[in-house]
Amino acid sequence: MNYRELGRTGWKVSEISFGAWAIGGSWGDVDDSDSLKALHRALDLGVNFFDTADVYGDGRSEQLFAKLRKDRSEPFYVATKAGRRLDPHVATGYNRQNLTAFVERSLKNLDVEIIDLLQLHCPPTEVYYMPEVFGVLDDLTKAGKLRYYGVSVEKVEEALKAIEFPNVQSVQIIFNLFRQRPADLFFSEAQRRKVGILARVPLASGMLTGKFTSNSKFSSEDHRAFNRHGESFDRGETFAGVDFETGLKAVEEMRALVPSGATMAEMALRWILMFPAVTCAIPGAKRVSQVEDNLKAADLAPLDEATMRGLHEIYYQHIRPLVHYYW
Repeated sequence: MNYRELGRTGWKVSEISFGAWAIGGSWGDVDDSDSLKALHRALDLGVNFFDTADVYGDGRSEQLFAKLRKDRSEPFYVATKAGRRLDPHVATGYNRQNLTAFVERSLKNLDVEIIDLLQLHCPPTEVYYMPEVFGVLDDLTKAGKLRYYGVSVEKVEEALKAIEFPNVQSVQIIFNLFRQRPADLFFSEAQRRKVGILARVPLASGMLTGKFTSNSKFSSEDHRAFNRHGESFDRGETFAGVDFETGLKAVEEMRALVPSGATMAEMALRWILMFPAVTCAIPGAKRVSQVEDNLKAADLAPLDEATMRGLHEIYYQHIRPLVHYYW
């Protein structure tokens, strides 16, 4: 495993890390025993950074990390998120009372005295124009509840606004072969301000594994079935905002570019790591085999110029018109 610096935190985190949405729910059936085995395997293979949220399984995902800490002695970092428990999810809900309550709940779920990294969880755009919200996070940091804080965003514009606040240490943003816009301007600005970048949805909800077909089915509890058009949350969270059939066609063209001996998923993850501004990619996993598959990308040789150019051309032809101007 290779490690990269996370912003100004002084942490060196695994460049392929672990996204813990799936072990909380919304990705079909999940078994806590399998999830814990996957977490243990990730640690065994050098992962030291895990990303979760208070709403992943209504605390279920966070609680698994409390169990993991009891079983393991080596240090690792757990980032969680706050804000999506609000109902309705509106900017005015991001106030001192609510944020403090969310933090206290996560501290209890994680069974820790201080949260490594707290991220605002894709708040409404207006929140980035409310400096008082970031003042609350500063106060929670001073109070010893948070080591650091950052944001998880939907849009590049939100990311650029967020890093104007001096104590934002990280930005989590969708970045993958289907969502390339962050590399245009945001990456250089984040590097200039020494802000870490967590690339989420790196495999476009599994589309970039190359394992789906037009006959693929998803359970009713899986967001890939119930959120294709943004019925429950931002549609960009599901298949990166690309409609299913278009995604299949693009992936089919990408197959010709997969390096010998590698898989589509390995190439997709390695593509993300080709950008020095990225701190880590956070693919999800529910089983040991998925962890092992994800981490193979860390050992894949850098993609050559022809492959990078070919992947960009496929994006530009098929995907860019559908997503570039929305997020």
